[in-house]
Amino acid sequence: MDNPDTPTPEDGRAGRWLLGAALLALSWLPRTVLVVGWILVCLHFDQFTGAAGVVAFVTVRVIRDVGRRGPLPGRALNPDDEPELAALVRDGAERVGFAEPLLVRVVPGVEASLGRVRVGRTDTRVLLLGLPLLRALSAAELASVVAHELAHERHVGDRGVVLLRFARASAADGLEGRFRPTAPLAGPLLRASQPQMWRAETAADADAARVAGTEATAAALRRTALLHTVLDNLGGRWLDGLAEDDRRPEDVYDALDAALADPHVARRAARAVAEADVLEPDPYATADHPPLERRLAALPHHTGTPYGDAPVPLRTAAGIEAWCARALAHGEEQPTPAADADALRPVRLLDLPDDDLRELGGGTLSPALCRATGRDTPAEAVSAALDTIADGTWTALARALEPALRHAPAAARAPIARTVVATTLGHTLADILLTAGLTPAGRWTRTVLLTPDGRPVDLHERAATALDDGDPGPLRALLTATGPKETAV
Repeated sequence: MDNPDTPTPEDGRAGRWLLGAALLALSWLPRTVLVVGWILVCLHFDQFTGAAGVVAFVTVRVIRDVGRRGPLPGRALNPDDEPELAALVRDGAERVGFAEPLLVRVVPGVEASLGRVRVGRTDTRVLLLGLPLLRALSAAELASVVAHELAHERHVGDRGVVLLRFARASAADGLEGRFRPTAPLAGPLLRASQPQMWRAETAADADAARVAGTEATAAALRRTALLHTVLDNLGGRWLDGLAEDDRRPEDVYDALDAALADPHVARRAARAVAEADVLEPDPYATADHPPLERRLAALPHHTGTPYGDAPVPLRTAAGIEAWCARALAHGEEQPTPAADADALRPVRLLDLPDDDLRELGGGTLSPALCRATGRDTPAEAVSAALDTIADGTWTALARALEPALRHAPAAARAPIARTVVATTLGHTLADILLTAGLTPAGRWTRTVLLTPDGRPVDLHERAATALDDGDPGPLRALLTATGPKETAV
């Protein structure tokens, strides 16, 4: 077994180049076939001008893409403005042996990455750090994140690994959507190359543990996964719901902190992280990072450096958060023009009424379940859905709810179907039980309710459990105990 605490072995270079070249060629194959086919058609009909036009168009596109240099993502963090963060990054760089010029920039999402840019005539590295990480992680946890990214220079620094990573991403792009002509060849190549990507990640994790300690590194991995889940799911609903009304949340990061402090939100996020392999199936092995539990199990034991348990202070936090909130609302990491920023009216999520906040971006799914089951009321539709769970035909219900499911990769259909049915059933049950008089258990989610005796019940979780066990009995008992009212849709 490979030791994750050592750099990627030199004797694998030839294989990395071959795999990278094969994946890259495969990702370009459909476009190449289309272009060559069009040229041959033009030549067949003596349309030499058309053939020359296609060649010229492709040549211009290739030259433009190769020479394109957009603005750097994120917002620059000046070392003079943020001395504590600059000191932590410098210390982490020294401890992992990273000696290249380094810029640090903040981005609005939950991410950390190391890129390469050309500043003047100097080849410079750019460390991108997500604002949620800067806010939520302790100094020790953030040091482990910084060390992990900088350690990649040692473990994935050779050009063969860089090519392989780029080629895998290009091949994965061709596996999205209904038309996947390269899947029969791309799948085996992606599966063959994935272990090298995973070894590089666990090797960087080992360096992070050596710098910041195993405990801080494990905590950072867990916390990052939770933040990513909550921002993607709950934060995504907020952003989409407000955007429909030409609004944007100016306190999105404070709201995320408050939501994660809610035990129901934290519990659901933790369950989503634990079930990530089920909720986000990866049939073609496109993931460059191993599952969280595998990464945690591979961490070597190190005490690390005592960086501290408090977050690193940000002297310019107000300006950074305002910029990131605008960028997040616009779905981009580039500076947002003032005119575009003014197009969306700022609103404070924490000031919204509880009912408005719970409903934000959600929308009722009861009509969809009624249509899929052919029933007139939500209660009848839920009863019919529970019958499909009892007799094992709920995958057909999932296809009725989400017709595009039939075009998903075969290995991913069952997990996606489970998510579709659990989500729709949970929200429809919430509609029924709220009408029956039950109350929400908190202000962040509408599918966690309080039963008449004051116990919280997560309807989405109950629905998912019923699907896994094939037993709708607990859900039927919940409906019977609360005596829901029939409401036509």
